[in-house]
Amino acid sequence: MTETPQPLIEVHPDAGALATAVAGELLNRIADAQAAGHVPNVGLTGGSIADAVHGEIARLAPASGVDWGAVVLWFGDERFVPADSPERNVNQARAAFLDEVGARRVHTAPASSEVDSVEESATAYADTIRSQGSGDFDVLMLGVGPDGHVASLFPGAPALGVSAATTVAVHDSPKPPPERVSLTFEALNRSQSVWFLVSGEAKADAVRRALAEDGSVAETPARGVAGRAETVWFLDADAASLV
Repeated sequence: MTETPQPLIEVHPDAGALATAVAGELLNRIADAQAAGHVPNVGLTGGSIADAVHGEIARLAPASGVDWGAVVLWFGDERFVPADSPERNVNQARAAFLDEVGARRVHTAPASSEVDSVEESATAYADTIRSQGSGDFDVLMLGVGPDGHVASLFPGAPALGVSAATTVAVHDSPKPPPERVSLTFEALNRSQSVWFLVSGEAKADAVRRALAEDGSVAETPARGVAGRAETVWFLDADAASLV
C-alpha cells in the first residue's frame, strides 16, 4: 500500500492573504490541467474562509485562462434544506463565484424540496458521482471546524464508521441544520490533492490536534483525510498559532 506524503503547512499572515494564495494556486492547477487535455474535478467546501477564497477566484479568474465551463465541481457536504436556502453550500458558492465565472458542471446533493429524505438525497448524490465523476478529485478543499470536523463528519458520530459507500446521510448534526449529506472518508480520500483551508484562532486547537503525531480520528475527524499526492494545510497566523 502506497503511503501518503507528509502534510505540508503553508502559513499566511491573515485570512485575506490565505484566500488570495489558495485562489491563485487553484486557478494555476486548473489551467495546467486543461492545457494538458485533462478535465479537472474539484471539490468545494463551505464556510467563511471558503467564501473569501471564492471571492478571490472570481476576482482573479478573468486573467487565468481557465475554462470554467469545462471544470467539474462537487461539494464535500451539503445541507439538507430547501433548494433556495442561503444555507446551501452550492447557493453560497454560486453567489460568490460560480455564476460569475460561468461554471456549468456543478453537482451537489439534492435539496429537501427536491427529494423526500436525507437518505434519498445521499443516494442520489452518490449515483451522480459514479455516473458523472472521474473517480477522484484533482483538488479537494476542506474547511475544519473548531471541533475538528470536516465535511459533515463530526467527532464521535456514526458517519465516521461508514465504509463501502460514497455518501452518508447525517442526522442530528451538532451544527445546524441537523440533516446533511456528506462524502465519506472513503470518498474524500479519493483525492490527488487535499487542501485544508483554516482561518482564525478558534480553529487553532483543532489544527494542532489534526497535525499531532498522536490522536484519534474519532476525536478529530480531520485526521482521517489525506491526498494521494499531497496534503496541504493553508493556515493564517491565528490558526497556525499552536503548531
